[in-house]
Parts: sequence; C-alpha cells; structure tokens
Amino acid sequence: MGLREVLARSAARHAHVLVVEVPGWDGLRMATERAVLERGWRLACSPADADVLVVCGTPGPRLAEAVDLVWEQLPGPRVRIVVLNRSELTDALPGAHAGLLDDDHHRRDARDRPGAPDLLASREAEDEPSGHEGHSDHADHGAKEGSDEPSGHEGHSDHADYGANEGSDEPSGDEDHGNHADHGGHDMEMSPDGIPLAEGGEDRDGLEMDVLAVRLGPVLPHWPAGLVLHCSLQGDVLTGARAELLGAECEGGDAADPRTRALDRVVSVLALAGWDDAAERARRIRDVPPTGDARPAVDRPTASPGLARLRRRVRRSRMLRWSLRGLGPLTADDVRRLGLPEGAVGDAYDRLLHLLDDVDEPAPPGGRRAVPVDAVVDPVVGLDLAAARLVLAGLDLGTLSAAPAPRPEATRG
Repeated sequence: MGLREVLARSAARHAHVLVVEVPGWDGLRMATERAVLERGWRLACSPADADVLVVCGTPGPRLAEAVDLVWEQLPGPRVRIVVLNRSELTDALPGAHAGLLDDDHHRRDARDRPGAPDLLASREAEDEPSGHEGHSDHADHGAKEGSDEPSGHEGHSDHADYGANEGSDEPSGDEDHGNHADHGGHDMEMSPDGIPLAEGGEDRDGLEMDVLAVRLGPVLPHWPAGLVLHCSLQGDVLTGARAELLGAECEGGDAADPRTRALDRVVSVLALAGWDDAAERARRIRDVPPTGDARPAVDRPTASPGLARLRRRVRRSRMLRWSLRGLGPLTADDVRRLGLPEGAVGDAYDRLLHLLDDVDEPAPPGGRRAVPVDAVVDPVVGLDLAAARLVLAGLDLGTLSAAPAPRPEATRG
C-alpha cells in the first residue's frame, strides 16, 4: 500500500458531506444527516468544505441547475450521489466511500472538469442575444475610426448601459459589448469576469454606500429548502430582497412529521447561534426513536427527559437570550398579513421557545396551510446576513408556496 492510498483512505474515513434537500423531502434529508454522522463523517458547511454531495429527492429543472453549479464548486476528489428513499442510504453512503478511493476516476475528473473561465464563458453564451443586437456598438465604434474627435455621446452611452443594470443579478451579453466599445483603450471593465460591480445607493443615514446584488440559497445549510433570496446588500445589511422557490420535479417526496420539523428548526437556530453543544443535543433528540413507537425518529419524536433538559438549558442561557432578543419581531397583524403560522408572533427568541413547546403539541387537523414564499422577505429586510439566517431558521415555514402574496417588494432605506 503506497503513501497515496494510505492518505486517501484516511481522508475518506473523515469525509465531509454537503446534503441538498429538495422541497418536500425533509424527512429523507434528516435521515441522511443521521446516517452520515453514524458513519463518523461530518456535515459540510459549504461546497468548498465538502467531499461528497448528496441530493435528497428529485429537483426540478431550475433547482437541478443550482445543484450542478454547486457541484462544480466542490474541490476534488469529489463524489455525487442521489437518494430517493431511506433504504437507499444503506448502499449509497458506502458507495460514496468507495468512490472517494477511486484514484483513476478523480484524475480524469481533475483533467476534464471545466475551469472558472469555461463556466463563465458558458453562462455568457447562454445570455448572448440572437441577431445583430449585440454587435450594434461595435458597428458604431467602427464608424468612428479615423475621426479626429470622439462624439460627445460616447461617455453618456456607457453610463446608460451601467445604470440599466441596477437591480439585476448579472449583465447581459450586449451590455458587455457596449462597455468594451465605449471604454476603448481604458483598462477598466464594468463587469470583470462577468461579475457585476457594486453600484451606489443611499444608506439609512443618508450617506451613499455601495449596493451589491447577491443571491442567498438554495443550497445552504440550515436554510429553507429551495428558497432563493435575491438581495440588495449595503455592507452586510439587506436593504431589499425578492424571494422565489425552486421546487421539486414532482409532488410527493418524504416529508417529516410537523413535530420532528419543529425540533429540526431548533437544531438550525442553535447551530447558527453558535451553540454547537446544544444543537448536537437537539439533533440527538430529533433522531432517537421514541419508546414503543415503531416508526423512525424523523417521523415522530415525543417528549423525553433529554427534551426537558434541553428546554431548561435554552431558557436559562442568558447569552442565547441576549443573542436572539429583538431579532425579526413580528406582531399578530404581521403574521396574519404575511400568512405565517401563529407561532411566528414575537422575536427570534420567542419563536425558539415556541418551537420547543410545539414538539408536544398535536398536529393541527388537516395540516398547516402553505406559506407564500415572499412572506420571508419582510422579517429579514434591514438585518445583517447572520441575523437574517437566524430569523429564517426559526420560522416554522412548513410548506412554502411559490405563489407570491399580492404586495410590492419590501425595501428599507
């Protein structure tokens, strides 16, 4: 056994796994997390930290594109698997382990996988308009060759092109051509490598700050499945947002019991708050089968001494209370207007306590109604990124609906 094989086997025993949940498959995602931890592996916090990508469920076309993009961000050696039911985990994870040891495959993957320039060129080709529109600026530029003086409108046309990008996530192909032509010999490009630069915007204090358009989700730990937030950021503060849902290929899936989902929300809030020990305890309670119940733990947790101790620890923690108090406060009127569950009233700390108490509450008859996807916008606009993730993690959203509520986008200056 050579040194390379020894190192590969050692690394494969401690693999990091990034789990992607397709909407409607949270039960399978929780079962996958449990199986990953039982193998002695760890859950990855980002694509750069992952060795294995596990997709739980069948994503729709747009979510599949997002998963493909995440896959390209994983460093090698890397393995990707798809699981559609819990019985597949018995063979899927050992198969992923064997895949990590396939040195020949990883050599070919490293040689053949596209680099960042290739991926950017592919996206630009998809955005390139058909016909002659993309070449109009080149034609104008050519007509001006040989002229002693430039036209007085060239500088203005460039500013117009740049201003047209406000609020968009990325520039189109013809705008790039326009910028190249107008700048001529200038070295500066408005979108280097296809990445739009920040633009100016008025801050809450009346001062001008850079505004950057970014996307949050859909592949993010402790994040609602399939949710994408198109955000306007000033520094790390969300000054505006628009939500959309990238759904599954078909209805059905493997949904968890509402009470298990409540414990899963508790795990997410405690993990994002930085209390890893309490988050791990909550995860164990979520995953332990209840006494006398033949169903898996991810289907129906019940009250236990461990849950009672967790409640006491959470209520006694002054640091946790200080961290969550005042985050994302919602009144009863806000909850009704946004279509959120009644338990969303209060701030992030109130909602965490409600989730812990909700574990023992019987499920409402007929289940909970779907929450409009844009209901998540109002609670997070005006918060920094870390606080926004905490607020979203504590909202018991249940099933998100892609149909937006009939109201304008929320913004705060």
